[in-house]
Amino acid sequence: MPTLAAIRQYLSRGGVIAYPTESCYGLGCDPDNPAAVERILKLKGRPRHKGLILIAAGRRQLQPYVHLPAAEQTAGYWPGPFTFILPARRRAGRWLTGRHNGLAVRVTAHADARRLCRELGMPLVSTSANRSGFKALKTASACRREFGAQIMVLPGRIGNSKNPSTIIHFASGKVLRG
Repeated sequence: MPTLAAIRQYLSRGGVIAYPTESCYGLGCDPDNPAAVERILKLKGRPRHKGLILIAAGRRQLQPYVHLPAAEQTAGYWPGPFTFILPARRRAGRWLTGRHNGLAVRVTAHADARRLCRELGMPLVSTSANRSGFKALKTASACRREFGAQIMVLPGRIGNSKNPSTIIHFASGKVLRG
């Protein structure tokens, strides 16, 4: 397992990591680094216009990126497998939001992913570790086989969720992925 210092340094240089989440491995990077986000999009073959998700250890890490609702409005959802699309702040550039005015964010319930965000002191971009149109990868070894030396793979176990997080447009309550 790479040290926290090694992970932090790798991310600061625009690196992409693969790490376990609730239902699969995720690809992540520093959300403030547009070049790193671009690397993820190229690795996945994902269009820029779709936008991405940020995961965090807590609400405070999301505050610079989105206009958060009152804490009691997300109680019972966070931490958990619920991703909300919230109005984006200026810091959440188009490299994160795509063609949208909102940004998808989640306070993760996966213990290792939460600890990683907490210890790094920042949220992470989080998108499933796979090429677009293919099944999400579930193990560190599968990530190594698929992406090789292009990413840093963190060992660990994914959670018990069979499905990706539910995505809800917070203002309308519309479930976009469930």
